[in-house]
Amino acid sequence: MFFFLSKVLLFLLSPFFWMIVAFGFFLFAKKSKWKSIGKWSAIGIFIFFTNTFIFSLFCKMWEYPGTPVNAIEKHEVAIVLGGMFEFNSDIDELSVRRQGDRLFKAISLYKTGKVEKILISGDSGYMTDRGLHEAKQVKELLISWGIPETDIITEEISVNTHENAVETALILKQSYPHYNRFVLVTSGIHMKRSLACFEKEGLKCTPFSTDLYSNQSGNYQWDQYLIPNGEVLFLWNKLFKEIVGHLTYSIAGYN
Repeated sequence: MFFFLSKVLLFLLSPFFWMIVAFGFFLFAKKSKWKSIGKWSAIGIFIFFTNTFIFSLFCKMWEYPGTPVNAIEKHEVAIVLGGMFEFNSDIDELSVRRQGDRLFKAISLYKTGKVEKILISGDSGYMTDRGLHEAKQVKELLISWGIPETDIITEEISVNTHENAVETALILKQSYPHYNRFVLVTSGIHMKRSLACFEKEGLKCTPFSTDLYSNQSGNYQWDQYLIPNGEVLFLWNKLFKEIVGHLTYSIAGYN
């Protein structure tokens, strides 16, 4: 039920949903006052929530900044959180998302000797079975790329960040009790909630943020100030999801 309600709440928090509601007032309201409010609200939501510069400013306040691979000290395990792939059932293959940067950076840490093992955590975050069993499938992918099976650990049960932490901690404490240095690899926008969950389960991790959305340096291009970007409208969903998710997890005692 918690999983279902979280998906519904995320939709209700979407600026796209707000814009549809406002446009609905413009189309269907009988009084001219409400039509005007609906029209200008829809326009205002569109202008504000499609501006790259504005989103970056707000995201920067939440997103955990990135670190170069060569700046990371040696650790034993890179814990990589799922949510990186979709599954294309037409060709029976994984299809990478932007969050696939997590795996790319984890492999970089492994190949440069910064970590000894890669742990993939997570099964599928979908409400229905779409053929995605991420940890298991990513393990097969890594093996096909030449990474020894003995250097890959999988946690194949969890469907959310709280469960990522609980199940990963269980595996590491039971099967690898001698390990105590971990790098947590996940999206910068997801890092605060993730770190809190893992610390709650007794795993202190070094954060390694990937697929960053904010401009930490402040070097913007002219079009980022002026030209609406439809993709940004949906990036706000990710930001709201993390802020509300962090608050919800705190209330539930997950972090």
